Amino acid sequence: MTTGRTLVVGAGLVGLAVARELQRVRPDDEVVVLDKEGRVGAHQSSHNSGVVHAGVYYPPGSLKARLCRRGVGLLRDYTSDKCITYDEVGKVVVAVDRADEQRLAEVHHRSVANGVPGITRVGPDGLRDLEPHVRGRAALHSPTTAITDFPAVARALADDVTGGEGRILLGHEVVAIRHRRVGVEVLVDQAGERTRLAADRLVICGGLHVDRLARMAGGDPDPRIVPFRGEYHLLAPERADLVRGLVYPVPDPSLPFLGVHLTRRVDGSVDVGPNAVLATAREGYRLRDLDARDLAETLAWPGMRPVAARHWRTGAAEVIGSLSAHRFAEAARRYVPELRDADLGPGGAGVRAQAVGRDGQLVDDFVIEQIGPVTAVRNAPSPAATSSLAIAEEIVARLV
Repeated sequence: MTTGRTLVVGAGLVGLAVARELQRVRPDDEVVVLDKEGRVGAHQSSHNSGVVHAGVYYPPGSLKARLCRRGVGLLRDYTSDKCITYDEVGKVVVAVDRADEQRLAEVHHRSVANGVPGITRVGPDGLRDLEPHVRGRAALHSPTTAITDFPAVARALADDVTGGEGRILLGHEVVAIRHRRVGVEVLVDQAGERTRLAADRLVICGGLHVDRLARMAGGDPDPRIVPFRGEYHLLAPERADLVRGLVYPVPDPSLPFLGVHLTRRVDGSVDVGPNAVLATAREGYRLRDLDARDLAETLAWPGMRPVAARHWRTGAAEVIGSLSAHRFAEAARRYVPELRDADLGPGGAGVRAQAVGRDGQLVDDFVIEQIGPVTAVRNAPSPAATSSLAIAEEIVARLV
């Protein structure tokens, strides 16, 4: 086995997990993690639901299905070793009408095929036993779906990397990538001062900016990252007992995103959301955030035209929901009829890095691209946090 230097771009969950796995498999290598932010896990790793997914929804045989199931076990063991909260609160996927019931059968099939433990279908009475305030015609119960503190996981991974003599260089933005006769060279900007770093291998885990970084390395311009902001409302503390665990809708394959659900967090609070609104900045966590370059790239991408044509009505409704707590409450009342508009307060937001193909298809599965000595994680939406340790195994196995 050859040794040398490996650079990892991105100090989120996936990038840090890759660095840690590299140290385990290649103990003689020098591992350096680069990130433009001043802290680890600054974006999707700390702006997510906190849910550890069991693998209920994903097509059997997909990378998502395989790496999610592997990732759950690795993450459960890791959080136990690091004394990080990991609570199997369970999830119900609730069918509220006949169309939902029909689609629920496919979710059940996928769950069984993916080896999700303990999955059971229940009727209205069984649902009431699990979630006394939730109503539906039927539901799937996933008892091992869990919640954890992903920012704490990111910090623990960072400690592992530095404790294993790896380096994490924060405030270091990659602005250019050049292939050399052997290996690769990266130009890094730190507060206006530029430095060139040579390496034998480069792994790009750039999240919201991964397509730009991959193009710097000579990667395919297709797919393009399109940012979607997901906004949450927070259930009033005195009403948090309306939900014991996680209450999810049945996915509608005609819609691009899952829709509003209710999610208990490790601190006992309950999120209601998210919606999905096209963001006008890749790091646009607020409605007023605008980055002209980001927006221009999004609108110029050929794949956006068919996406807009198919989903403009849904998009318009999501924008209205973004401005109205009543619309959020209305959506949540499909599952929790007792929920009132006044039960909702302001919550947080995240931005999803959604890969969109030139043909207008939203890329669903994880995508890993190899560009000579460069490996780029081109699409890593949910359940990437759950799967991060398994994604790291997959990437490092391809490097060995």
